[in-house]
Amino acid sequence: MTAVAAPVLVRWLGRQALYLCSLAPFAALGWGLAQTGRVDQGGAVTETYRWVDRLGLQIDLRLVTISWLMVLLVGGVGGLVLVYSVRYFPAGQDGLGRYAGVFVAFAGAMFGLVVSDNLLLLYVFWELTTVFSYLLIAQDPTRRSSRRSAMQALLVTTLGGLAMLGGFVLLGESAGTYRWSQIAEQPPSGPHLAAALTLVLLGALSKSAIFPFSFWLPAAMAAPTPVSAYLHAAAMVKAGVFLVALLGATVGGDQPWRPLLLTTGLITMLLGGWAALRQHDLKLLLAYGTVSQLGFLVAVFGGGTANSALAGAALLLAHALFKSTLFLVVGIIDVSTGTRDLRELTGLARRTPVLAVVAGLAAASMAGLPPFAGFVGKEAAFAAFLHGTGTADLVVLTVIAIGSTLTVAYTLRFLSGAFADKPGVPEVALREPATDWLVGPAILAVAGLGVGAAAAPLDTVLTPYSDTFPAVGSAYHLAVWHGFSGPLGLSVLVLLAGYALYRVGAPSGARLPFDGAAAYRRVMSGVDRLAVELTGATQRGSLPSYLGVILLVLVAGLGGILIGAVPWPENARAWDTSLQPVVGAGIVVAAVTAVRALRRLTAMILVGVSGYGVAVLFVLHGAPDLALTQFLVETATIAMMVLVLRRLPEKFSERPIRTSRVGRIALGVAVGVVAAAMTYVAVGGREAVPLSDAFPGEAVSFGGGKNIVNVILVDIRAWDTMGEISVLVVAATGVASLIFRRSAALARRRGVPVPADQPVTPGWLSAGAGGQSVILEVVTRLVFHTIVLFSIFLLFSGHNAPGGGFAGGLVAGLALAIRYLAGGPDELTAAAPVDAGWVLGAGLFVSVGTGVLAMFAGAQVLQSAVVDVHLPVLGEVHLVTSIFFDIGVYLVVVGLILDILRSLGAEIDRQGVPAP
Repeated sequence: MTAVAAPVLVRWLGRQALYLCSLAPFAALGWGLAQTGRVDQGGAVTETYRWVDRLGLQIDLRLVTISWLMVLLVGGVGGLVLVYSVRYFPAGQDGLGRYAGVFVAFAGAMFGLVVSDNLLLLYVFWELTTVFSYLLIAQDPTRRSSRRSAMQALLVTTLGGLAMLGGFVLLGESAGTYRWSQIAEQPPSGPHLAAALTLVLLGALSKSAIFPFSFWLPAAMAAPTPVSAYLHAAAMVKAGVFLVALLGATVGGDQPWRPLLLTTGLITMLLGGWAALRQHDLKLLLAYGTVSQLGFLVAVFGGGTANSALAGAALLLAHALFKSTLFLVVGIIDVSTGTRDLRELTGLARRTPVLAVVAGLAAASMAGLPPFAGFVGKEAAFAAFLHGTGTADLVVLTVIAIGSTLTVAYTLRFLSGAFADKPGVPEVALREPATDWLVGPAILAVAGLGVGAAAAPLDTVLTPYSDTFPAVGSAYHLAVWHGFSGPLGLSVLVLLAGYALYRVGAPSGARLPFDGAAAYRRVMSGVDRLAVELTGATQRGSLPSYLGVILLVLVAGLGGILIGAVPWPENARAWDTSLQPVVGAGIVVAAVTAVRALRRLTAMILVGVSGYGVAVLFVLHGAPDLALTQFLVETATIAMMVLVLRRLPEKFSERPIRTSRVGRIALGVAVGVVAAAMTYVAVGGREAVPLSDAFPGEAVSFGGGKNIVNVILVDIRAWDTMGEISVLVVAATGVASLIFRRSAALARRRGVPVPADQPVTPGWLSAGAGGQSVILEVVTRLVFHTIVLFSIFLLFSGHNAPGGGFAGGLVAGLALAIRYLAGGPDELTAAAPVDAGWVLGAGLFVSVGTGVLAMFAGAQVLQSAVVDVHLPVLGEVHLVTSIFFDIGVYLVVVGLILDILRSLGAEIDRQGVPAP
């Protein structure tokens, strides 16, 4: 609710509304603190809500120690960053309301992520954080760097998230549940477990910017500094670490969990620390330092022991505190001085002593100085691997020590670069930061000192989490002072080595062996190039090519299935009567001849002959209604095609060449054979009783008619017919719009005024003065009204005899087509002085109105009713209300043909568009 209301609050109250928005994450912090007592004893807070019942999904929430720790960070740091943002953004900042809403939404998604007990629910929140982080990184859409960095982060983390989803599905299906607490009680096993864990780790490592995905995090520093402080120090990048910490107690002993985490984590720690030493931008220095620390966290959690888990939890808390503080400090420096380049900064410790103290406290924790939280966590990590039982632990310890040395060095580089006096460097102008602006960073910095000093109570709270891991060696407990010990000596050695490295500095010519950003750019460039080449090869603007690919897939796919995997019916019957193969042969001959024809009109007529042959087959099969419709459709199609062909060249082009023509004929034959085989196998393999067997009885009892085909159209499957006539109306409107728009545009380009329609006075042969055949005109006038009456007869008789609204509409449309062919556009206007759009609309209105009236009568939509009444003179009248639905179909078909005649015929005649 706060996220939705945030933009409105900002519009009303300005940036002060961020104080109100901060109450939402602070409420999460308060709730988490209130649950400390239950978590302290190793208990869990659980809640379950209904979600998707049909899929068996529930919103399962569970708060345990590690999720409790993340709730405190998500709520506490999030609230303080929002308070900090009041001063960071200037008054009247564009997009501040959007920032506030997305920020709070992100905090809510992170909260949901860390308390989710259902793996699928966790994935939903996981992807929500990805989307919201994308919006926050691209807070300033006018900057190209922001858009590019946001897209890079989105692609990397989304691809990792999809891989993680696959792992979750494998885990959930193998365990029989997606609830993690139940999976942990009975850990899954099997050959697919390694694949599942690898996929899960791909998602976790990409989210936490672990090698080889580290490159997206430094690039994301294009985001505003408060976003970096929250997403990239305390929240989003911790999601992957949290997932590793959550799952590690259950699957930490399975391959490839531990080796993969240790390897990638240690590589990330070294590469990130080394890159941080080479940065001059304070924010980038912290970004690469964050990458290094994330690798440290992943490696420690990957240790898989109780001591390493305890150390990882302590480091998780410490890192969030000191790194968010330092990012906020950099934001203050940037706004106050206008630069983040450490080569241009000098004397800030003297000029802003409070800010320097805050930064010093956080930096001391990051470097691992006692008694700060960073020291407590780092010493625990040293102890976990120092007291290990294998050689691998010593290798890990050595690499961690080297990485910690780099951490000390870049920490000193940060402090000296930002606050030390530099001889010869002029002081930049400074706007003294407001005191309340320092409250958030100061609280976080002091919290890092307080957590370190309160190591013993922290140990009590975190121990229930570490106890879920296997114990290796003696148990370790968090404390500031353990006496003189190996971890302490190693800490001192790291501090001294880090100071020495800082003094020496990173060699200017030393570069990292792997540049993830360059690799990402090469991959994306390759993807773009592949897309261009693939598009160029497939999207050629050739309809035959597109159809050829589709039909080849049909033949190869379904043809292979029909040959090898589908049982064929045993009893085959080639034909029922001797006339059927004769008609079939005629259809084949007409089709093959049509393909070989060079003239367009010849090919079109031969295609029509094939259609008429199909209609004859319907007659031979005892389906006169279908045959009538087929005859009418073929006739109407021929008439419409004549209108188109008269404006096209008489012959086809020389292409395709002979080879292509033969190939197309072969493909056509193959498609026909596959389609026929599909139909034959489908019909012959039927096992259930066809639903249509019940149609004859229902047609009479419910539909009130003996013509089963017509009753199906207007009653049994009236919804289908409603959809079909709606498509016809849309198609007719689209055709007319394209033709009339193109014709008008062509006339304007030629400078020809578009003439207005002239009224026509109908009379005997009054409109036929255009050079047409007089005999055709006279015959048309004689039979036109008879044909129209016959169409109406078909309309009303179709419920019990062959016919119906569709057939009647086709007959009436053919009458109009003959009238047009005989006398031209004026004769058509004389025959039908009405706009085609009105006819189409009236037909659709009548059909829809029939269904609505049935609903008002208490029946179902489109349900028919039979009315038998006795009328004087007429006698007994049998009326079925579906006749009104059929009248709507009749009008739609008439309107469609009238629209086509006026657009493809009369309009083109009027504009005089020449043939190509």
